[in-house]
Amino acid sequence: MPPVNPPPAIELSFVVPFFNEEGCARAVAEEACTALGRCGLAWECILVDDGSSDGTAMEIVGAMAGQAHCRLIRLPVNCGQGAALLAGFQAAQGRIIGMMDGDGQNVPGDLPALLALLGQADLVVGIRTGRHDSFLRKTCSRLANGVRRRILRDQVSDAGCALKVFRREVMDSFFPVNMLNPFIPAFAAAGGFRIAEVPIRHRPRTTGRSKYGLGVILWRPMFDMLSLWWLLKRRIPVERLRR
Repeated sequence: MPPVNPPPAIELSFVVPFFNEEGCARAVAEEACTALGRCGLAWECILVDDGSSDGTAMEIVGAMAGQAHCRLIRLPVNCGQGAALLAGFQAAQGRIIGMMDGDGQNVPGDLPALLALLGQADLVVGIRTGRHDSFLRKTCSRLANGVRRRILRDQVSDAGCALKVFRREVMDSFFPVNMLNPFIPAFAAAGGFRIAEVPIRHRPRTTGRSKYGLGVILWRPMFDMLSLWWLLKRRIPVERLRR
């Protein structure tokens, strides 16, 4: 009997959180898997259902049929995007971790452009071009990005973009906060990691509705930012220990 070769070690873990996205969850998961299969890396796709009250989980299960590389994590109650991302990150096996939103506005096909920059950076963040969001959301995003970049010095112009890739060790810099996604660059910068940006596409939402109103996209991040500024000012500069 010929020896059985062990499966290749996971190189890329891709995390996608969903909350009440029944209308697009299957298509998003299938498109993500197609894009991952073209990256040339041994991959896994971790799909996190953040306590959805609709048929999101069943749509994800349908998309996973015949996809041995996919895993579903179901949170028993809605815990928020930050908690869903952390659950996916903690389950990830890859040396590289990627992420995007589950609402269908990110384009998984842009992933290779981010991966290509990991040779010169530890974290790569997308910059949404031609954003298909309301005037209010775009205005709030520009304001939040400007204030955050000035105060936290996160070095990026679109920290709220959910399409990101980073080396596994960047996770050591994260704090477990509810608004995790927009503060990942600030954590990475404070940890001494290199950051790069690349323009990506952005699509209009075709199903469901945004889960983030004015309080989530502006006021809550502002309060969180002030708390993080205080914490980051007092953190131990562990990056100096790596030199």
